Amino acid sequence: MGYRLSNEKFNKLLDGLKGEYKIYAPIRFPKRGRFSDTDLIRYGEINKVEDVVWIEKSNYSPKEIVFPITQTLFYFTEDEFKESMVHNKKILIFLRPCDINGMRRLDTIFLNNGPIKDVYYERLREKVKFVMMECKDGFENCFCVSTNSNYTQDYSIAVRFTSNEVFCELKDESFQQFFSNLGTEMNFKPEYIEENSVKVQLPEVDKITTEFFNHDMWKEYSKRCIGCGRCNMACITCSCFTNSDIAYEENPNAGERRRVWAGCHIDKFTDMAGGHSFRQDYSSRMRFKTMHKIYDYKKRFGEHMCVGCGRCDDICPEYISFSNCINKVSKTLKEDESNAQ
Repeated sequence: MGYRLSNEKFNKLLDGLKGEYKIYAPIRFPKRGRFSDTDLIRYGEINKVEDVVWIEKSNYSPKEIVFPITQTLFYFTEDEFKESMVHNKKILIFLRPCDINGMRRLDTIFLNNGPIKDVYYERLREKVKFVMMECKDGFENCFCVSTNSNYTQDYSIAVRFTSNEVFCELKDESFQQFFSNLGTEMNFKPEYIEENSVKVQLPEVDKITTEFFNHDMWKEYSKRCIGCGRCNMACITCSCFTNSDIAYEENPNAGERRRVWAGCHIDKFTDMAGGHSFRQDYSSRMRFKTMHKIYDYKKRFGEHMCVGCGRCDDICPEYISFSNCINKVSKTLKEDESNAQ
């Protein structure tokens, strides 16, 4: 079922939904961008359709809604502990097909990566429903078509924004009550991008040998990468974190345990007791991230971890292209295979 709503009517729809849902979408934060006098686009709560930035790609993904940057897990005293609470509203997220596919990767890591689920992720994730924003043209550095992440049917509502109207496809009947008497019924189906300007050749995982992990191709990244971790923070599928116990000044025997995002490019990520670190040079960190995204995750779960959103390329201060890195892996493997024959 489809609807055509003016922006005014869509805002009435949002007003009705806000009684039950926290509603998130990409929004603009003026003058907080990467360079001087530029804006930042990241996820936040919205009140009206005019808040939604749909013409531009967000700098950061929606993962922080279900996997917060900083999250208190529980509070403790000398004798007991108590789990933190979460809000009692459901969650509605406006996001593109690549990010919906990325959220499925997060689900795999936090909920299906062993016999025990991550309850702190689960209690937020089970609240979520998706509003898919139509994305039929793509953006600079996107390569979602190459990763088969340009398409999804995992949404409750799909929307196409125009300057003064919103076209909606309604798949989830639980939202029908909110649309009643607001818009004109019509047949609407979202369109999907079919070709990106950036094309990536993903490697065949069965052709990657242990020797390849020590290939000379990784050495260039020891000179280019500065280990800032921006690519980890912007990525929809990066899920690493670290835990810290925070003691209160008033009573050092009471406090809280928090988890905070971490990333494989950042210093001290692999530090162990005694000061040993597995990956001190930046080239080995780039290798680890790359092979995690296109090799070991694929071997275990049957699909590549990277969804081709291109945010890592967008945000890197050294202009390192992850799409180029993947293509170099595939090219190098082919050259090595040809030389061995």
